[in-house]
Amino acid sequence: MTETTQSPDFIFETSWEVCHKVGGIYTVLSSRAKSLLDLFPDKLCFIGPDLNDDQAPFIEDKRLRPNWRKALAADGLKVRIGRWDIPGKPLVVLVDFTPLFAEKDAIYAAAWNAFGVDSLHAYGDYDESSMFSVAAGRVAASIVRHCLPADARVIYQAHEWMSGMGMLFLKQELPQVATIFTTHATSIGRSIAGNNKLLYKYFDGYNGDQMAAELNMEAKHSIEKQSAWRADCFTTVSTFTQRECTGLLDKTPDVVLPNGFEPDFVPQGAAFTAKRRAARQAIIKVVRALTGQAIPDDVLIVSTSGRNDFRCKGFDVYLEALARLNERFKAKTHDMAEVPNQTKVVALIEVPCWVLGPREDLKERLSAKGKKYAGSLHTPMITHDLHNLNEDRILCLIKQLGLYSRPEDPVKVLLVPCYLEGQDGIFNMPYYDLLTANDLCIYPSYYEPWGYTPLESCAFRTPCITTDLSGFGQWVNDLLGHTGTLADGVSVIHRDDDNYFQAVEDICRGIEKMIGATQRETTAMRKAAAAIAAKAEWKHFVSHYLTAYDVALRNAAQNKAEA
Repeated sequence: MTETTQSPDFIFETSWEVCHKVGGIYTVLSSRAKSLLDLFPDKLCFIGPDLNDDQAPFIEDKRLRPNWRKALAADGLKVRIGRWDIPGKPLVVLVDFTPLFAEKDAIYAAAWNAFGVDSLHAYGDYDESSMFSVAAGRVAASIVRHCLPADARVIYQAHEWMSGMGMLFLKQELPQVATIFTTHATSIGRSIAGNNKLLYKYFDGYNGDQMAAELNMEAKHSIEKQSAWRADCFTTVSTFTQRECTGLLDKTPDVVLPNGFEPDFVPQGAAFTAKRRAARQAIIKVVRALTGQAIPDDVLIVSTSGRNDFRCKGFDVYLEALARLNERFKAKTHDMAEVPNQTKVVALIEVPCWVLGPREDLKERLSAKGKKYAGSLHTPMITHDLHNLNEDRILCLIKQLGLYSRPEDPVKVLLVPCYLEGQDGIFNMPYYDLLTANDLCIYPSYYEPWGYTPLESCAFRTPCITTDLSGFGQWVNDLLGHTGTLADGVSVIHRDDDNYFQAVEDICRGIEKMIGATQRETTAMRKAAAAIAAKAEWKHFVSHYLTAYDVALRNAAQNKAEA
């Protein structure tokens, strides 16, 4: 920072994903906390929803901030104060937002009258998110009014539309608070992509307000657009979403805040080797139990993962590539008289679905000692039972493509349909531990504002394939000065609205390259992937936040002076 750069005295950050893991925003906040605390010790507080989750990574401390407790209680706010159990152990306030439902109609009326926010077409998670957002804003307002110096320079950063309404009310009540609104993906952009419309071919022709009406997204879009326009600083996570915000929200973000990662999450040396060995053994053991087949210890393990967003995450392309590769391998085995029934690839899809619980028949096999399996279990492509086993979109496509993991199939597919938090009943390993097993990770996204999964893959020294429709993929290309290849640690394949099957073929070639790679080549790729991840550590990216704080503080001061 320069001498003229303004720095905050206190920072509030609010998101639905504070102490509550849903998607990438959790990773943004939890991995960045320590870097921010190094710069602003005792000046950072996260505000999240109190969901009464005993498994949440939250450690309540009733001795913390007694003056806050007194002020919040006096203002009728029910909270728990403690530490987020992540590196840095940042201060957290979890707020019970359920009492606000009694005044929901009045809140929505006020939001319409003051900001033009439309709640008439609200549905789904809109009410719950909005009541939390308003409660979070009230928490910050109470602390600012009663517990911080009157001249304190305060930042309030709200993430996604789910936090926008509370930010708007806070700014109205306390204009001296400098607000930052961060959109990680526009609600309209994600909806266009998720509804099988051609986002990119007609991008310049889309009107955000019109599409919101067509896709029944008026309420969420309304909060998002008003938050973008009324915040003192509007930010997003990549040049990819910067263009999207300009086109669909009619507002260009003031600052781009790329997402980083902390090396603290990655085991080193012998610890990494031990975790990788254990994770590979666990995966192979599960596939053997499901299929009743011998799986070689050195089989190539690939995976994809992420939120259950079928088209946006490219799960369709991933499975199509596996099916093509499976048929290609079978044809080669037939033509060249290779060893039959040799599994070459174990391919995982680690995606939360409507999970019922771990399969009892699989658990029984896994617990048996020294028994040979008599054939495969039914549906040997999935580790857990689902409520909608016959309707799940991913499993249906696996069956449609003939990826049944039969003895004659060189490619074995495994859907792991649950959050991997170490208590799933089958692997009982957290996601990051299981990630170490991979030889290649594949994320063929159609819509991906940033892309944490490929960055995490690189951090765990695993080469990956992503696309130039992801913010991370675009960043890698910019970093390298050319289109990334597996030799660089990250292969950035081209995707657009018309090249679905070319993307499929590019993934096939990438997997074949990994199968044919020498040990020396594999080691070089793994080192290259880790080197890219090192360039994306938070210590390199946190400076963008300092810029955003400066912009927000300056604009807040100017707006207050002009009022």
